Order: sequence, then structure tokens, then C-alpha cells
Amino acid sequence: MDHLSQSVEAMQACIKACCHCHKTCLQTAMNHCLEAGGEHVGAEHFRLIMNCAEICQTSANFQLSNSHFHHQVCAVCAEICEACALDCEKMGGMDECVEACKACAESCRQMADVKH
Repeated sequence: MDHLSQSVEAMQACIKACCHCHKTCLQTAMNHCLEAGGEHVGAEHFRLIMNCAEICQTSANFQLSNSHFHHQVCAVCAEICEACALDCEKMGGMDECVEACKACAESCRQMADVKH
């Protein structure tokens, strides 16, 4: 497999991870967190999970459009996903969200490290 095929494959995997994380964070926030209430709807946690959903969608969009800036967006996405995974893990009962965030962070970190 040549370098171009590897990078296209890595980008496709990252787009898939970003889309999955976007969907998972949004569903978790709008269903699990709102229904659980209490600390789950605390401003800091709720804002973070919604920010995570948004940056994942943005990261996927930047990659889909082959934006020159997608590496930088992926780096930010990885940072936010890592923070969201830690916060959701601390909160407890949010394993699906934690796993989606960790997978997306890892994939985005790899894309951010790829040089043009």
C-alpha cells in the first residue's frame, strides 16, 4: 500500500470516528444527561459534551472538504475529545461516550501528526 492510499484510508477512518463521536456525544447529552439531571446537566460538563459533538462534526467536515486546515482542526478535536472522555469517565455510567471520545481522539491525533 503506497503512502497516498494509507493517508486516504487513515482519513476515512478518522471521518468515521468523528461522525460516530458526534452522534454519540449529542445523543448522550440530549438523552442520558438531560434525563439523569444533577451533575450531568452541570454547565461545565454539559458544555464540554456539546462542544465535543460540535468539534467532531467540524473535524469530519474539514476532512471531507479536504481543507488545508484539517490537521489543525483534528489537533483541537483530539484535545477536546480527550477532555470529554475524562469528564464522562469521572461522571460514570457514560461508557459508550467515553469509548467514542477516546477512539476519536486517537484517530484525530494521528491525523494531526501527519505532515503535508
